Amino acid sequence: MNDRVSKGDVMAFRLGAHHLTERLGKGGLLDAAGRCGIQNSPPGSALLALHARVRNLTQEQVDNAVAEEKTLLQTWCMRGSPFYFPVSDAPLFTTGVLPPTEEAQRHLVPGVEPALDKLDMGLIEAVELIAAEIHDVLSGRSLAINELGAEIATRTARRLPKRQRVIWEEQGPYAPGQPLGEGVVHFCVRILTLRRVVCFAPRAGNKAPFVLVDEWLGHPIPETDRDVARAELLRRYLRCYGPSTRSDFAAWLGIQPGDTDPWWSLVTDELTQVEFGGTAWLLTEDLDALRSASMPKGARLLPPHDPYTQMRDHETIVDKKYQRDVWKAVREPGTVLAGGKITGTWRLRKTGRRLTFAIKTFGPLTDRNKRSIQGEAEQIAPLRGASSVDVEIDTY
Repeated sequence: MNDRVSKGDVMAFRLGAHHLTERLGKGGLLDAAGRCGIQNSPPGSALLALHARVRNLTQEQVDNAVAEEKTLLQTWCMRGSPFYFPVSDAPLFTTGVLPPTEEAQRHLVPGVEPALDKLDMGLIEAVELIAAEIHDVLSGRSLAINELGAEIATRTARRLPKRQRVIWEEQGPYAPGQPLGEGVVHFCVRILTLRRVVCFAPRAGNKAPFVLVDEWLGHPIPETDRDVARAELLRRYLRCYGPSTRSDFAAWLGIQPGDTDPWWSLVTDELTQVEFGGTAWLLTEDLDALRSASMPKGARLLPPHDPYTQMRDHETIVDKKYQRDVWKAVREPGTVLAGGKITGTWRLRKTGRRLTFAIKTFGPLTDRNKRSIQGEAEQIAPLRGASSVDVEIDTY
């Protein structure tokens, strides 16, 4: 019979694993980013997620880690989304994320299939065509995805047989006026980020330029055994989101449940089955930590797509009647974490140098939590270029 674990224990365990029970001190930036990566969409959300985990964090510290020290890297990662993670952990978040089969890689970049089918071309074949051009195009340069896609698509077209070239150059389904081949390049670049070929340089205005990884860092990301990287990625997932299932891990990674064996089979001997809304798995070494975890006090204002709210068992942290308010297909709000529970959502308005948090709660807040939320808002204001802040609280 499986051990039964309570929702309260699971929430407390996960909050601790995400560094949301107590903030990390000076030097904690890389530890916070390395747990399960920090998603940065919409742009700037990663800074708020890191602020929720690291005491007295500034934009300058993050910028310095990315551009000067080169200890923090941003690239497309899980679910084809942009993530920050430590350069020292780059093999986990590149090699460790990339599925071994073409079918699973197609699942990781959904939407490319119709174009490839029309071209009668495999995904790996397309990726190799793009890889053959990308070093020449990007060497010594930084290009946003539209610029990069257009140049590579033009060069690639010259290498295709006439029948494929005609299809490659016709308008595709992805953007008005965009050739089909250029759209394919965009998908293939996501795979090349996981092959450790390209990454993001710091944003320039509204553009997120790509650069060659080895040029940006001054050295290539080290080769790492794929099984070693996949096993450690799954361990980190389970430390942050356990107890969990293959299905939830697949959704977090961006693949199908049937694709998970290359990860899951590597750590089977390290897992314990528990009862948590059905059978779920936890790293055996974490069982005592789960049973002894305590809920945090105070509040955090978590950004859209914060790592904590990326757990797939939404009902663990949000009542079903509020889930559509928290997880939206577009313009997902931030969430209010108070006393260890998600108690509402927030959105920002900025007028000049004044920032307004419009908060909607699932129920009344204590005066203590209101004061804690006000304090968090005041800390976030300078991160958003504001000198003053208002907090408006309403209920659903």
